Amino acid sequence: MKFTVLSLFPDFIHSYFACSIAARGVNKGLLRYDAVDIRDFAHDVHRSCDDAPYGGGAGMVMKPDVLAEALHAVAAVGKRVVYPTPSGRPLSSAVIAELATERELFFVCGRYEGIDQRVLDRYVTDEISIGDYVIASGELAAMVIIDGVMRRVPGVISGESLQQESFEQGLLEYPHYTRPEEWDGERVPEVLLSGHHAKIEEWRFRKSVEKTLRVRPELLEQDRLEAAGLSAENRRTVMKILDSGGRDGLGKDD
Repeated sequence: MKFTVLSLFPDFIHSYFACSIAARGVNKGLLRYDAVDIRDFAHDVHRSCDDAPYGGGAGMVMKPDVLAEALHAVAAVGKRVVYPTPSGRPLSSAVIAELATERELFFVCGRYEGIDQRVLDRYVTDEISIGDYVIASGELAAMVIIDGVMRRVPGVISGESLQQESFEQGLLEYPHYTRPEEWDGERVPEVLLSGHHAKIEEWRFRKSVEKTLRVRPELLEQDRLEAAGLSAENRRTVMKILDSGGRDGLGKDD
């Protein structure tokens, strides 16, 4: 998969793809990226990419002519173009999975008050919000989306890791433990040391339900669990825990 990112600060993007899982994906040839400096498409001596908003108001707006030239230069026209913005549709596991079906994604990173609406109307296919808050950097928001997408590219990480993550079956992920077996007076739950795989899976599922109940109870609605692909048997187990007031093992470690 290829990611093309249009930014006023392309060093952000180079830094991301130089580290950790993203760097390994690039080195394996599974991921490609291009960080495009929007200022290269400005034509005045100051390389201006923004101007004051019509109608007045605070801040500056990124110019449509500069952005349009950049988008044409990278052949983004008619392709999947993502604009991270607080006014977009919420980012979710389902949105990530949808984007991951593409072979190429383009990102336009906003700054200041955002970008001219005419660019959104003509070129952008997806306006996506990473949360109900505002940050100054469109680059950070783009990298959040890219990070979620690139992990779904086959070979970048193991398929098993994906299957066991939060939201994959509508639940939050269970807790993890590693060595040492005892630390600061606290022990690893005995079931995880038992070698009994069926009991371990049962414990992990219960812990996932319990955490979801504490943190994101709305995810436990039956229609949402069914849409997430949770089996009928597991949905019945969820209902038993809910019917018991969420106290079916809540807080127990073994």
